[in-house]
Amino acid sequence: MSEIYPPRQKPYSRNAEILEEGVFPEGMQRVALCIEYNGASFHGFQKQPTGVDTVQARLEAALSQVADEIVTLVCAGRTDTGVHGTNQVVHFDTVAVRPLKAWTRGVNALLPNSVSVKWAQKVTPYFHARFSARFRTYRYIIANTPSRPALGYEQMTWVREAVDELSMWRAAQALVGKHDFTSYRASQCQAHSPVRHIHYLDIARRGDLIVVEIQANAFLHHMVRNIMGVLLSIGVGDQPVEWAAEVLAARDRRKAGVTAKPNGLHLVDIDYPGHFDLPVTLPGPCFFGERLGEFRAQEA
Repeated sequence: MSEIYPPRQKPYSRNAEILEEGVFPEGMQRVALCIEYNGASFHGFQKQPTGVDTVQARLEAALSQVADEIVTLVCAGRTDTGVHGTNQVVHFDTVAVRPLKAWTRGVNALLPNSVSVKWAQKVTPYFHARFSARFRTYRYIIANTPSRPALGYEQMTWVREAVDELSMWRAAQALVGKHDFTSYRASQCQAHSPVRHIHYLDIARRGDLIVVEIQANAFLHHMVRNIMGVLLSIGVGDQPVEWAAEVLAARDRRKAGVTAKPNGLHLVDIDYPGHFDLPVTLPGPCFFGERLGEFRAQEA
């Protein structure tokens, strides 16, 4: 017997989006997890057919062992090789009945130290880690020091030259709003539309660290790293402030600069409608206590 959610029937498949008329099998439950990971040792988040080490592959193996059945999952946003996550959200469907601590402590006991489940919560079948998300936020961390940092090197991008973060911030404001970001997406990006809406792009310095916080409804492949490549060229004085807007207007990837390194990029927040009642955690990385929107550059 199945529990029917209001009428426009669609066959059930594990982890799929449940529409208003969808069917969710009796005895099945949907669980959401928040994941933190150091992406330096992984070939991205998504499981690969070649069998290389990925965050998803490690998670699914650990979850399957705890559930005593094969578990697959869906994530809010796939991150590239070397990119980190402080609040990645995933969900999975399972018939296994387990206390929530089994999905946290039990799974963490089977994961490498570079991956950790921060919280677990049972959710309505209407929740979908990817499709229910309203917007996503990334932070890009730059270590602006004369010598290469030894601590935290994998979680930061090192720039030796003096960086003018205020020039970067001024340039970045041309990217805020709804635009065609063709110039800022990877040539192999498979998104149907290059149009995205950046809600804000803030930049601030904390000692030798520069933090860029960018929030949008969604991101294109390599979009944040390509934006950072342009902004860093402006920050070190290789390009004028106006260049970011000129690249945007060109709608041509060849007009932009290099793709910035993945080291400093962190997926720090996924926003969902309040009725899902998911736990709230600090964005991170852990050496920053600021909440979202607290990195504000001030005009001189």
